[in-house]
Order: sequence, then C-alpha cells, then structure tokens
Amino acid sequence: MLKAIRRRLQAPPDAGFTLIELMVVVLIIAILIAIAIPTFLGARQRAQDRAAQSNLRNALTAEKSYYTDKQAYTQTQSELTAIEPSLTFDAAADTALSAGSVSYVASATAVTLGTKSASGTCFYVKDVVSTGTTYAKDTTCAKPSATTATFSSTGWQ
Repeated sequence: MLKAIRRRLQAPPDAGFTLIELMVVVLIIAILIAIAIPTFLGARQRAQDRAAQSNLRNALTAEKSYYTDKQAYTQTQSELTAIEPSLTFDAAADTALSAGSVSYVASATAVTLGTKSASGTCFYVKDVVSTGTTYAKDTTCAKPSATTATFSSTGWQ
C-alpha cells in the first residue's frame, strides 16, 4: 500500500488541455458549423420545392388521365381525388394557394394547377390541349385563375 502511494506521489502530474487549445477547437467547430448550416438550409428549401413540383406533376397526370377517358378536363374535386387520393385538391379557386394542397381551374380544353411550397415559392402548371404544357413560379401565390406568373414551356425557371 505504501509503495502504491509513493508511486503516485512521485509520478508526474497528468497533463491537461490549456485554455488556448480548447479555444482553437471551439473556433474550428464554429467555422465548420458556419459552413454547414447554409448548405443544409439550401438543401432543405430545394427539397421542399421539389416536393411541391412533384405534387403538381401528379395532379396533372390525374387531370390528363381524366381527359383521356372523357375528352375534357374535370372540374370536380371528388373525381380528381378518386384518381389521385394521395393529394389534397382545392377546388375553391377563389383563394390564394396554400401549402399542402393543389388548387386548380379547369375548362373542357385547359387546366391550370397551382401549389405553394413549404419554402414559400408557388408553382403553377398549365396544360392546354392545343398548345401543350407550360410551367411558372412566383412568390405572390395568387389563385391559379388570377396568376400573373410568366409561363414557359421549358420548365420551372
């Protein structure tokens, strides 16, 4: 027992970290976080936008499926829900777009669909039988029948 105590007393003290070494480590971690957070937030916004665009594509596919059978686009919410039950359709085209639902305005030969991304960007897709499909996006989130967004045939710009 005395030998063990003597060895402990004669051994050099355990070396620890100095305050400067700890501050350097904290600074390196802070720099890495400052780089990672904006990248993560950008990826999150892109993912939210892609989810909204995917919902619009699925809604357009539902409308085109109905058009293939009936030779007219449907204006009935229940018929769209029967074709694509995973989406929430908003037939009340007199309201601004909301996140999580697809608003639409349809006639016999044209349909305009719109949705709002969780990031706040609104996306629209318009399909006219005679001219084809065009896409638009904006931040005003007006109802599909009143949108002033510029439609393009090359996709969401």
